[in-house]
Amino acid sequence: MSPLPSPHVVDRVRDIPLYRESVARGDFPILEKPEIARGFPDNWMTPHLAEALASGEAEFVLSTGTNHARMQLIRPPYFLLRSYYRLWSEHPDLRATWEAHGKRISLTTVLATEHVARVNAGKPGATAGERWLDDRTLYLNRTLDPADWTPIEVRAMLAEIRAVADAHPTGTYHLDCSGYHLAHLVRKVDAWNLWDEFPRPQSIVHAYEYTPLNVRALLRERFDCPVVDLFGSTELGYLYSSDPHTGRYRPHLEDMSVELIPVAPGSGIHSLIVTSLRNPFMPLVRYRSGDCVRTSDGTTDPGRITAFCGREKELLDTPYGPVAQADLDARIAAISERVFLYRLGPAEPPGAEAGAEAADGGADGGATTLAYVTFDDVPLDPARTARLAAAVQDLTGRPCAPAHRTHLPIGRSGKYAWLRSAG
Repeated sequence: MSPLPSPHVVDRVRDIPLYRESVARGDFPILEKPEIARGFPDNWMTPHLAEALASGEAEFVLSTGTNHARMQLIRPPYFLLRSYYRLWSEHPDLRATWEAHGKRISLTTVLATEHVARVNAGKPGATAGERWLDDRTLYLNRTLDPADWTPIEVRAMLAEIRAVADAHPTGTYHLDCSGYHLAHLVRKVDAWNLWDEFPRPQSIVHAYEYTPLNVRALLRERFDCPVVDLFGSTELGYLYSSDPHTGRYRPHLEDMSVELIPVAPGSGIHSLIVTSLRNPFMPLVRYRSGDCVRTSDGTTDPGRITAFCGREKELLDTPYGPVAQADLDARIAAISERVFLYRLGPAEPPGAEAGAEAADGGADGGATTLAYVTFDDVPLDPARTARLAAAVQDLTGRPCAPAHRTHLPIGRSGKYAWLRSAG
């Protein structure tokens, strides 16, 4: 039998068709994403929800599709934005920019920008392509691969940032980003000597995907303000934020609880299972978020979470057990702080360019290639290259040949996969 949620949770979901059998059995199995979609929206429909949809208190939305196939959801308007704003206003290292009424500038995937434009298109008197989500949040990026940003595009983004900063009495603004996208912007600004055109933010959040240690270090080095890692999802809102001084994670679990389930015995990697009543129209009971975590002592105690280490669907099977992106990332960062992007895949012929987005990283057990890009586009020296090859082989049990690149392709989602398939 699976753990039974609290009586309060059971009472909140007993009238929802999706949960009726679980309530009757007294057994709530883990809720997978396909179950949310099966029979949608009838599997969620109650008289209360029907009334909320009719009144506008609830609305149908699609997730952005950056981490998995786009998923239909029902939630209050601006559910995710309000979750973000609450965290921003309460976080001790971020709330100064909130209280100063600074604007939020978001530099993340083009899918997110396009999602905002779609939301705005349905508003009365909408302007085509409007990228202000509300009066406080502007989305900047309009290009799939930030490596392709031109000087004209970068200067246009910097001009928008400047306009927002100049409109504030003290130039205050908050920068929300994918760590990769902001690191790309830093590289471009360095290359074209544009720092005089880049007003510095007073606080930074990186979120939306795993942020490598070297990218985090770069952002801390280049920006003299708090840099906070944020963990959450479209369907759940935001759950954890980092302390920029200690690196520890703070929970933000109002109307939520979490449990951890080992992905394999002894691996130390756990699947994050969430029960959330935060969205009153789609309460999620024992929902598999798809994310993996590690704890300080390897146990399943949620209070000991120390790291969010990547997506469960991107785990690499090895003779020693599953390996997460964070496991490889830690070894790379320990050898060189200059590595920016990387992708592990089946062995490539010399001179080949890294290819497809899908992930298995050489799951057939053969030799691998670790394609990597450095911040300065200079390859690692032979000694570090040899150490890197040995570290990857020690982690995965497969021979590895590091291969320097000047570019790695980004996925259709606007995110990077750390594993490359043989396809």
